[in-house]
Amino acid sequence: MSAAATSWYARRGKRLLDVALAAPLLLLAVPLLLPLAAALAVQNNGAWLFRQQRPGLHGRVFMFYKLQTMTNQRDAQGQLLPDGARLPALGRWVRTTSLDELPQLWNVLCGDLSLIGPRPLLEQYLPLYSPEQARRHAVRPGITGWAQINGRNAISWEQKFAYDVWYVDHLSFALDLRILARTIGGVFRAHGITAPGQATTTAFTGSSSPPDQSPTA
Repeated sequence: MSAAATSWYARRGKRLLDVALAAPLLLLAVPLLLPLAAALAVQNNGAWLFRQQRPGLHGRVFMFYKLQTMTNQRDAQGQLLPDGARLPALGRWVRTTSLDELPQLWNVLCGDLSLIGPRPLLEQYLPLYSPEQARRHAVRPGITGWAQINGRNAISWEQKFAYDVWYVDHLSFALDLRILARTIGGVFRAHGITAPGQATTTAFTGSSSPPDQSPTA
């Protein structure tokens, strides 16, 4: 583990910052969450909260929350339809504005997430990471992070993981403030929400070549 990931800020200060910001933000979000949840429940036949187990710090699994933006529509064989067919206008708008991430403020208060860190991905990806990519789990995952402000879903998986590992090695209070500031601007620009040609993003199936290192955008 890097010196940055074991600094006082990483061990204590980052958690204090998370609680200090997430608690008031969640209270402020409640008046927005309630009508959004009601509207999504109408769209999704009563379902408004997406729950899924995701690996967090050191790969430990926790229950991850988002607003449910996609329906559960299935074909004649009972298989879920493609993402694009299950993403109505309301759900697409909620995703574009990143409002679907608001329930993760509860994850932050519970200590499962940080405000800033590598995004928590699917549990099935764990055995697919290279040893270097797996270092992204040396810190708590986050609602936003270095990869999110440097391309989000518009960049390759390898580049995302390179950004995540770079963050682990350079974690600091100043860097977290920089990421928070750029995240706010990124939300308004709605940049990188989806992978090119996709309604959401593509699945990670493993890396065939080492990712680029030292991303410093």
